[in-house]
Amino acid sequence: MSIDLDRTEEAAPRATRREWVGLAVLALPTLLLSLDVSVLYLALPQLSADLGASSTQQLWISDIYSFMIAGFLVIMGSLGDRIGRRRLLLVGGAAFAACSVLAAYSTSPEMLIVSRALLGIAGASLMPSTMALIRTMFLDPKQMAVALSIWFSCFMGGMTLGPLVGGALLEQFWWGSAFLLGVPVMLLLLTVGPGLLPEHREGVAAGRLDLASVALCIAAVLPAIYGLKEFARDGAGTVPVATLAIGIALGATFVRRQRRLADPLLDLRLFANRRFTVSLGAFLLVGVVMAGISFAAAQYLQLVLGLSPLTAGLWLIPQNVAMVTATLLAPRLAQRFSTPDLLAAGLGLAGAGLLLLTQVGADGLALQVTALTVSAFGVGVPMALVMTLILAAAPPDRAGSASALSETSGEFGIALGVAALGSTAVAVYSGRIDELLPAGAPEPLVAAAHESLAATAAAVASPATADAGFGDAVLFAAQTAFTSGFNVVGAVGGIVMIAVAVVSRAMLRG
Repeated sequence: MSIDLDRTEEAAPRATRREWVGLAVLALPTLLLSLDVSVLYLALPQLSADLGASSTQQLWISDIYSFMIAGFLVIMGSLGDRIGRRRLLLVGGAAFAACSVLAAYSTSPEMLIVSRALLGIAGASLMPSTMALIRTMFLDPKQMAVALSIWFSCFMGGMTLGPLVGGALLEQFWWGSAFLLGVPVMLLLLTVGPGLLPEHREGVAAGRLDLASVALCIAAVLPAIYGLKEFARDGAGTVPVATLAIGIALGATFVRRQRRLADPLLDLRLFANRRFTVSLGAFLLVGVVMAGISFAAAQYLQLVLGLSPLTAGLWLIPQNVAMVTATLLAPRLAQRFSTPDLLAAGLGLAGAGLLLLTQVGADGLALQVTALTVSAFGVGVPMALVMTLILAAAPPDRAGSASALSETSGEFGIALGVAALGSTAVAVYSGRIDELLPAGAPEPLVAAAHESLAATAAAVASPATADAGFGDAVLFAAQTAFTSGFNVVGAVGGIVMIAVAVVSRAMLRG
């Protein structure tokens, strides 16, 4: 099976220069959304000091954006199918610009948290709208594959440019400049978008938006994402387990309601298409693995190798460049090889790269960067193809819903990956730390080492708990234990990636 999924589309009209220029317009908000996330990480220390944000408020400033995006993606995807994707994109772009200004000039942590929440809702309207418009503009399957590869490479490009752009801005201006990046981009979208982007809302235009489904969707997704994030931070406590259970229960209620509605918020018939379901599942599982690996890798670079956040971010650039390169190569490769074979080869290469992490030691910067770069290149090809499969398998009038589902699975993949693989790393760390600690180490340092590597580093650096005779030895023990956990996470990630490769190839070829 090649990327040409449906024979009926082989004679589809080809896109003209107008559509390709329109794609450049759609790439702008995509680039911005990924840039916005990575820049915030650099701005957080400055804005926290300026606004006097507590540690809890800092977490909400970081997390509320992704919470709201995840909670509103399905809603916005369905809304775009009803009222028009271009209209929703332009409204969302205007809202994003206004909320960016509000965030930039926030005078309190509470104001910034609210601004970030509104930015998340606006952001949720942008991603499914851009993907669905690509489905509308590029009817030829090969051209759609190229367009989606360019779109995805822009998203990864934002992740790559984030540390560089953020560092330059924060050296010259105040922290609010990081949020103002969105204003000129959205103004350009609002200026040229109406003339270049088509409108599309056929098929379900007359459908009424079921408000009960909207409420159930938000009530299911937000607790589930929150529970997964809290599980990653604090383990299986009462709050994360309870909120996750609430989210799952409400999610089941949401699904039952969709089955009864004549015009559901989420059309479950999409899952009857095996290509769609297999592709969405692969997208989710790959997101789980890569999010968990990236989370552990960032800690390894900073806490084991002792790099600054900015330097650590710069060492992650090679893997982003590799993924962008592979994404852009995907359409050309798809013309020579079948889609199932490309998926299997790419994910197999990614799995092999992750297995290299099992050999990383306490000074393994070169090997870690090599392993992540190989795995990122391997992931780039199949992820571009998977997005094409998802969109091509969905009817054109449900492209917004299909796009929203892929983005929602990505958000869940990130949260689940950090929770699952993060917990794996913590379990290995806890199992090894006692055997590695030097005999006779002071109790405060031992207690910190049992808590985490970050707590150990803080205790060793603190005058109140530092011990000249044991500090370095205890820190080295904690770093070694964490590296063991990182090795195991690499092994688990590699095995899962190879398993996804085998299963996806078998099901798609069938």
